[in-house]
Parts: sequence; structure tokens; C-alpha cells
Amino acid sequence: MKITVLANRDLASNLALNQLLPSLFPQHELRVYLSSQVGSGGDLPEPLRLLKFFEQTLFNEILFPALGNAHVAGVPCSFDQLGQFTVLPITVLNQINSEAGLAALSASAPDLIICLRYGGILKAQAIAIPGHGVINLHSGLLPAYRGVMATFRALLHGETTIGTTLHYISDGSIDTGDIIGTTRMRVTEGRSYLWHVLQLYPAACELLATTVDQISAGQIPVRQTQPAGGHYYSFPGQADLEAFLQTGHSLYEVSEITEIARSYLAR
Repeated sequence: MKITVLANRDLASNLALNQLLPSLFPQHELRVYLSSQVGSGGDLPEPLRLLKFFEQTLFNEILFPALGNAHVAGVPCSFDQLGQFTVLPITVLNQINSEAGLAALSASAPDLIICLRYGGILKAQAIAIPGHGVINLHSGLLPAYRGVMATFRALLHGETTIGTTLHYISDGSIDTGDIIGTTRMRVTEGRSYLWHVLQLYPAACELLATTVDQISAGQIPVRQTQPAGGHYYSFPGQADLEAFLQTGHSLYEVSEITEIARSYLAR
């Protein structure tokens, strides 16, 4: 199949693509487009600006450029190095519903579109392009936690289990489509929000790859209508962040990020 993946230019997407793309290559013809941010990118509280530095700036602007194009087997790839699995270099495409964005999607003639942390909301014209539809890997359990930073909200609410939801995108609404499957993991005390987000993707990408195999084999994944209820969350404000820290949670830990950064440099 021809598969177009829409992801975000952040650490979680990079690690997820490091697992997903090799599992789909070379059976499928792959293209990847990245958003450069989620949401409008407006003024963020200081804790979220620091989180963005560790999720994006540190890796995209400092570490990844230093790695060059040559990849060493057994260590994670930068976004540029992940191009070895795609028919075209991985590029940024923020305005997916624009004339240029729709032209890029149409030119790739995808049988399936996969959204993974992508920062834009696909509209009807984009959704209609792939014959097998659009599936989205959401880093939260639906319908309880729709929107951005679902894991943050789950930790803030004292959930002991977090997870992901693989679902169809059938219209321009957010995180509302029929559910294909979920993954779940226990919350680990003493670990940060960012650490928990990153731990979600190994199992989630396995579910995603299995679903792609089913679709490629001509099988229709079992899908369930989302139950009523749930809540949509936008980025947390200062009061939410203060409450999060008061419960003993942290957004990130420098030691965890240092360990991840070193994994790209392992020889």
C-alpha cells in the first residue's frame, strides 16, 4: 500500500516513527510529513515553554543536526535519517488543508493516511483522499481524554492507568471517530509526564502496525462507536500546571532526557 504518515516534529513522534517505519518498510510505500507544532503556538506558560525546549528544540536544533545523515545501526534515527524508509525526504507540512497541502496529499495518492501527533485537523477534502481512510493514534484513552496533553490530564486526575486509542478520523471533529483499539499501561510513581508519554508508543505502534497489516490483507478492522461523554482538553493553564506540581508530578526530568539523548549517540 501507499501510506502517508502525518506526525509532529517532536521527540515522541521521532521515537514512534523509529518503531513504526521499519515495521512497515519495505512492504509499503511510505511518505512522512511533519507539523512543526500543535495548536496556534501562542504564548505558553513558562513550564510549557521549557517542556517544548526538551521535546523539540533540544533535539531538532541541537542534537539531530549534529548526527548528520549517516545512521549507525542499533540507535534511533533523526528525522532526516528516517528518510531511508520513505520514498521522499521527510518534510514539514503544516497547512494540510491548504491548496498546497491537498496537492501534496493527492500527489502521493495514499491508500491510507496515518496521523500520529500531527498538529493540524484534517478537513473533509483531505479525509476523502485515501481509499482506506484516515486513522489516528491518540495518546489518551477516549472518550474520557480528548484533545492535547491527554496524559497530563490523566495524571492530574490521579488515574493509575493511562493509554492510547487508535481510531478513525471521519470528519473534522477532534478525537471522536470509531475506535479500532486501545493500549494501556500502569502509571509509574516518580516518573515524569514526558517519560509516561514516551512509554506509550511501543505498544501503540505495535497495534498500529497490526492494523495496517489487516487493512493491507483486505480485512476491515473491527470498529466501535465511541461511548457518549468524555471531555475535550486544550493546553493546561497556569492553575492546572501548579496543581499538577502540587500533586508531586513533574513535566520532565533532566536525567530522563539526558538518557534519551545519549541513546542517539550510542556507538
